[in-house]
Amino acid sequence: METETTDEIIAATGRAMCGYGYADLTMQRIAEEASMTTAAIHYHFDTKAELLNAFLDDLIDRFEARLASDAEDPRERLETFLNAVFNVSQNGDDLSVALMEMKGQAPHQDAFRKRFLALDEVMRSVVATAVSDGIEAGYFEDSDPNAVARHVVTTINGAHVRTVTLGEGSDVTRTVIEGYLQLQLGWAPGSDSEVVAWACSRVKRNWISPRVALSSHSCSFRCRSSSRTWCRPPTT
Repeated sequence: METETTDEIIAATGRAMCGYGYADLTMQRIAEEASMTTAAIHYHFDTKAELLNAFLDDLIDRFEARLASDAEDPRERLETFLNAVFNVSQNGDDLSVALMEMKGQAPHQDAFRKRFLALDEVMRSVVATAVSDGIEAGYFEDSDPNAVARHVVTTINGAHVRTVTLGEGSDVTRTVIEGYLQLQLGWAPGSDSEVVAWACSRVKRNWISPRVALSSHSCSFRCRSSSRTWCRPPTT
């Protein structure tokens, strides 16, 4: 029962955060959202700071749970990661707005900043590990996993700001990231992995890696010597 009450207080904190913003968030407003008294909330959390730290922990734990994947195939892990990140924005739930409100306090709250640093490390680790495993398995072209991870996560952080503050659709940023993965790894979700693998094996034999159109993910190949282009690998 006590756990359920604590969970409801944390959920009410999220609703109040989205409704009033961090600056106007009070224990009274949280209590109203939870249909409790402020005394009942203080029974579980001595101070507002303690409650907000618990709220941020819950927020990040929920987000990290969306990133988790048990798939052995690194391509599936990358796709799960992208789905988790961009489905949050598309669904328009309180997670994106609440994360933004808390990020805004990180320069002033050391505990918040450390938690977001840890989240950043988790996100980069998920991407870098998948990229490294994919290169080793021969699914991806050779690239620097850490550099790819930093670029992807930095782009996602920028997109988070644009989505919450400007209302920009997350599909725009997803297209940009998938295009970047195609350029760096020779792969993006929805691309033809067998065709990409064929192209990569021909790089040393006068072939350029496949170019994938962002709008359709259609593959084409161009010969250096003749500049001819094929929709699929030529037979000779």
